[in-house]
Amino acid sequence: MQLQNTLWLMACIVTGCSTKTETVAPPTQGSEPDIDSTADREPWSTPPPSTLAAPERLVGFADVHGDFDATVRVLTLAGLIDENQTWVGGTTVVVQTGDQLDRGDGERAILDLFESLSEQAWAAGGGFYPLLGNHEIMNLALDLRYVTPGGFAEFEDIEHDSNDPFLSEYPPQQRGRVAAFRSGGPYAQILAGHNLTMQVGTTVFVHGGILPQHAVVGLKTINEEVQAWARGEAPEPTRWVRSATSPVWSRHYSDRPDASDCALLAQALETLGAVRMVVGHTVQDAPNPDCNGKVWRMDVGMAAHYGGSPAAIEIVGDSVTLLE
Repeated sequence: MQLQNTLWLMACIVTGCSTKTETVAPPTQGSEPDIDSTADREPWSTPPPSTLAAPERLVGFADVHGDFDATVRVLTLAGLIDENQTWVGGTTVVVQTGDQLDRGDGERAILDLFESLSEQAWAAGGGFYPLLGNHEIMNLALDLRYVTPGGFAEFEDIEHDSNDPFLSEYPPQQRGRVAAFRSGGPYAQILAGHNLTMQVGTTVFVHGGILPQHAVVGLKTINEEVQAWARGEAPEPTRWVRSATSPVWSRHYSDRPDASDCALLAQALETLGAVRMVVGHTVQDAPNPDCNGKVWRMDVGMAAHYGGSPAAIEIVGDSVTLLE
């Protein structure tokens, strides 16, 4: 199983996971948007809705890659937590566009903090929604090539059966992490409660990019299929998690988009009734818009692995502000 998971991701990367080659999948019937407000939500621990009504204040930020200190800095920058890492964002809605995992030693602390903030924000009438990026998908598939030694050590105390033949395929120092993220594992269950993509008001959030063929299927369908797979209840939704043009791997909008990429973006946004998309995935020198402001590229490499500085995007009404 480990070998199969590694082979498909290696093949994906070699053949173009980071390219902009367009492969149009046959459209399927989209589902109606489940527009909701945080006040009407079920308890915070249930999978969040795929579409929310616009809040008074909306904040987004991107890849943190296992850097807990950088995560705290960006949350503080946006006025979301106090010195005790307690939610002070009130009714603010926050969407983090994935890649909490890999490349750093503070992943478990980040996931635990995000779960706590999700509960606290919901109780305050706001919302805190971490999305799945390609590195969360890789960990769920047990592709651990980007895990640091500290990243393995963080999960060593996860309870597991030392005689489990599945775990015996892995070195002893890796077994706690594998137990955490394998199907049914405690952190796999946490990730299974997260969306892959989300629309808040007229802003779409996703790690890589929503293409027209994704938009016609509908964000809710995408999220439900990925969540069912993450829970171990359904086959892998390959087109959402492996394809070079999937929502977590596409770089159409983040890696020097050209006119054809911007046309795809405009089409996807029109289908969704949105005006902009916020993405991560491709490191930028600074947060920036492209395609005439229709995409905001927010992966600023804030994790220590890249050496960047924290940044976030704030949307209030029709006003977009970069927080740096």
